[in-house]
Amino acid sequence: MQYADYVRLVEDRYFGNVSLNRQAEVLACFTPDAEILIRHGDNPTRILKGQPGPGESHLSDFWRHLDGNFRAVFSDFTHFVDIAQHRCAATFEVRLTPKAGSAYEAQGTQTLQNCNFFWLRGPLIERMIVYYANPGVTSGETSGETPKANRPTGYPPAGYGG
Repeated sequence: MQYADYVRLVEDRYFGNVSLNRQAEVLACFTPDAEILIRHGDNPTRILKGQPGPGESHLSDFWRHLDGNFRAVFSDFTHFVDIAQHRCAATFEVRLTPKAGSAYEAQGTQTLQNCNFFWLRGPLIERMIVYYANPGVTSGETSGETPKANRPTGYPPAGYGG
């Protein structure tokens, strides 16, 4: 793979399909045994797996939640590619608009600053780490019983134990 292939995988195949709510196409970007770590501030790391064990979450859980509650638009990408090591990173902006009837509708549109790291096996993602920040929310604001600064996307859903 060359630089342009990494950019196409990340921007077009992965994030493009996330924006279009095409979960099957999103999952097709990952190896069967892929792992995703989601990190936000000092909150516990969320781990999702392509082949989850007992009590673990499947990769699709995050996108199912995101697609069910938000319209996501990704922009302003900057890519960092290491072809020799089969990995890349991307910084970008995410604009999340709650869908009508979503439990997050009252929060309004949020703009997040993200950085994702990708490790590839062949043309597929085998590991991804997501770091995100919601600079438009202060730590004192709340939405229900959970501070918005702790869960800007509402993920994990209430009662999630992982």
